[in-house]
Amino acid sequence: MARDIQITFDCADPAGLAAFWAETLGHQVQGPPGDFESWEQALDAMGVPPEDHNSASAVVDPDGSGPRLFFQRVPEHKQVKNRVHVDVRAAPGLAGDERMEALEAEAERLVAHGATRLSRHEPAPPLGAGHIIMADPEGNEFCLD
Repeated sequence: MARDIQITFDCADPAGLAAFWAETLGHQVQGPPGDFESWEQALDAMGVPPEDHNSASAVVDPDGSGPRLFFQRVPEHKQVKNRVHVDVRAAPGLAGDERMEALEAEAERLVAHGATRLSRHEPAPPLGAGHIIMADPEGNEFCLD
């Protein structure tokens, strides 16, 4: 039986990281529940103190086909390399120089939104198509491939 999944990020700034990943994936920050016009209104109505308003956030695929990404505030900072990471398919169907140029353009765009470029791995046929390793604004590694 197939299951829906959610990918959860522990982080210091859920709203900021959600905005970054929404931009990266072409997703949208999940809107507030019910008839509330903003999350601030909803959280105030639920009795959530202002200092806890940025405890969580989420992004969703506007088409409903991709997984929900959930961001939860935790007290500790990231300390080591991720054991699981997100691969962002930024150059589907492309190969060689054309692929790497598309990945470079996407890396440059994401750096402007707070990402950090970590390394570039050249194509190594037959199995290695080439990719760029990046980190989101809180240091979580992801690949552009």
